[in-house]
Amino acid sequence: MTTSTPAKSARRKARELALQGLFEWLISGSDSGAIEAFLRERFPTIKLDQELFDSLLHGCIREAARLDEALQPLLDRPSRELSPVEHALLLLGAYEMRFLPEVPYKVIINEAVDLAKQYGGTDGFKYVNGVLDRLALDLRPAEAAQRPARVPVAREPAPAESPRAAIPVSIKPRSSRPAASAGGPRGTGAAQPPRRPRQR
Repeated sequence: MTTSTPAKSARRKARELALQGLFEWLISGSDSGAIEAFLRERFPTIKLDQELFDSLLHGCIREAARLDEALQPLLDRPSRELSPVEHALLLLGAYEMRFLPEVPYKVIINEAVDLAKQYGGTDGFKYVNGVLDRLALDLRPAEAAQRPARVPVAREPAPAESPRAAIPVSIKPRSSRPAASAGGPRGTGAAQPPRRPRQR
């Protein structure tokens, strides 16, 4: 039994092709018009959302400096040191969040993560997800504020070096039997007559 791969939507194809165009732009610095012409020649029959593709490709290249400026405080390195795939996906996500308010930010992040899994490094999707999730707080504060709050994880106390170290040591006196009264039998207070010494 064979399973068929679900068909990609026209909007997913537009994002995918825009990603390839941005990748080429980051690597070669070619003009956006030349990159679009190259992509049209390479994929002449692809059916995509043309309006979204044009907006993403040309918009990201035009606004790249502003988008990088918004992203940089959330990065752990200069944007130029990112892999071209991750950088392109972050630019795409940042552009949609800033200039396409009709697209929910969760959709933007999910699309970027899916593309990162397909084209990026092993854990690149985690990095893209984390950066865009924090970027949403800056660019979509009202929308991002509606998401459920994260419950803080309770930390367990660190164990003692030795299991016995945390147990207080108490020295208990040995139990002693109650003293008998003046040689009398236990439990009685009557005095007994003194015994006479045995005669040899």
